[in-house]
Amino acid sequence: MKTIFLGTPSVAVPFLNLLCEKQPPLLVITRADSPSGRGLKLTPSPVKIAALECSIAVATPGNSAEIARELAAVKPDLAVVVAYGRLLKNDALSVPSIGCINIHFSLLPKYRGAAPVQRALMNGETETGVTSFWLDEGMDTGPVCVSEKTQIAPDDNAASLMDKLVSLGLVVLDKTLSAVAAGNPPRIPQTGEASFAPLLKTSEAFLDFSFSAAQLHNKVRGLALGPHARVYTVINGRKTLVQVLKTSLAPSANAVVKPGAVARVERGKGFVVQCIDGALLVEAVRPEGKKSVPAWDFANGFQLKAGDMFAV
Repeated sequence: MKTIFLGTPSVAVPFLNLLCEKQPPLLVITRADSPSGRGLKLTPSPVKIAALECSIAVATPGNSAEIARELAAVKPDLAVVVAYGRLLKNDALSVPSIGCINIHFSLLPKYRGAAPVQRALMNGETETGVTSFWLDEGMDTGPVCVSEKTQIAPDDNAASLMDKLVSLGLVVLDKTLSAVAAGNPPRIPQTGEASFAPLLKTSEAFLDFSFSAAQLHNKVRGLALGPHARVYTVINGRKTLVQVLKTSLAPSANAVVKPGAVARVERGKGFVVQCIDGALLVEAVRPEGKKSVPAWDFANGFQLKAGDMFAV
């Protein structure tokens, strides 16, 4: 079976490696090299690096028409897509004789879109999974081939959950390839209520302590792969931006403590901020322009005390 692989970030590399172990794809399609680092040096995608290490031809087409031409030159039976980063149109989707299979990190039709892992955590989900489905021109709307479930642990954040889902996704891809090789892979229409997982906006990264502690804790968990949750505070008369990296739920202070106020500083643990419902123990932070530190160290260095206010 002739395959090609489309993917871009590091999360897609294990799936390319699995294909290479079985039968290397004839072609890898990825996004073009992009500026990176202080010098803005053009840097290849992780998938491109992995493909070249395996001596696989790489193409970086700029649009769907160019993708279709690359596919037509190879005439693959199957295209495998993992986090490629560009929607494919029918001119490209129609080229592989069997079709284009995509690995998506949710249980479709829930969390269609670019940020399913982050959105599931931010919404407090306790279960998620991985789905392989046949691409059509919609946003993650095609029929399902294989899906597998997993539980979201209370201490999972986006990084740990993504690791879990990549491992599960390799199982899903393996089952999918076996079904395709057997000649009759499932094409099950998606059923149930659809939900959406758009890319995170910078504005969503700010913690507003007029929300509940559970909501904010889930937001911090979900933002572990992207822009970290951020808050402003005034310490010793100076406005400071703090990125919150790790939190846990804490007992509330009392009714007279306003949301956004530091309720107490806990030795060796961090500091507790009152929310509209409950309180949040901040355990790790990154002050603006500095490295991440335990919240207890931050509290000491900035002489944080009960009554200091974070923005709401």
